Amino acid sequence: MAFDRLELVSEHGSFGGVQRFYKHASSEIGLPMRFALYLPPQALAGQQVPLLTFLAGLTCTEETFTMKAGAQRLASQLGLALLMPDTSPRNTGVDSEDHHWDFGAGAGFYLDATQAPWSGHWCMESYLLKELLPAVTNEFKLDDQRQSLFGHSMGGHGALTLALRHPGVFQSLSAFAPICAPTQCPWGHKAFTGYLGQDESTWAAHDASLLMTAQTSAPYPGGILIDQGLADKFLAEQLYPEAFEAACAKAGQPLTLRRQPGYDHGYYFISSFIDDHLR
Repeated sequence: MAFDRLELVSEHGSFGGVQRFYKHASSEIGLPMRFALYLPPQALAGQQVPLLTFLAGLTCTEETFTMKAGAQRLASQLGLALLMPDTSPRNTGVDSEDHHWDFGAGAGFYLDATQAPWSGHWCMESYLLKELLPAVTNEFKLDDQRQSLFGHSMGGHGALTLALRHPGVFQSLSAFAPICAPTQCPWGHKAFTGYLGQDESTWAAHDASLLMTAQTSAPYPGGILIDQGLADKFLAEQLYPEAFEAACAKAGQPLTLRRQPGYDHGYYFISSFIDDHLR
């Protein structure tokens, strides 16, 4: 897989490696897309390093985690390449207000929409799995047999669901404050109704807790790590980590769910525990 018209937007030295921001023409989305890529010094020296992809949350872009999480320092030491894709198509020509959709930009939910007008460009699952990851590993000579996935909030939902929907692709899985049961929460109902339609039977394929419940053996026997702040204002109504915890217990999936007192939903929380997720 090769990029079509890959453009380097900016480049910054970081802990012996390089932090880059790119733009490219996406065949899956049908529009230009942006991503951030950190290459550690080992990659610049010609080593084939593993790739860890972070999926960001609502209202975020490829810049949010890249600039706020403080992940480059340890990634440099560990020899990890970090990929931060944008969360959604941009400049689509679709006016969200005309379609009673108030999330606005940055709400791709990491799935392929089936309903008009979203189905034209909102193909984030295909974009990531069929296009971006293969092209990045090929273009930058990364180790496609050592790929892992993590994310935050909506991106935590994306990490959990994509890792379960595509077995064997990712070697490890973790999340910060993920939306664990979107079929049960307002954010999920809004997104799934808009992107997938009124037939709720189609929603289960994108619900991490339901996907895990359906497993007959542990898909990640090495364990899954989730950090959840107990001062998170979205915890009770939107996130439902207890549903995923119960599903993992049923499937025999090892899960480390750390409930962190005093931490909220933001990047002070993420940066406090990022090292464990990188390791």
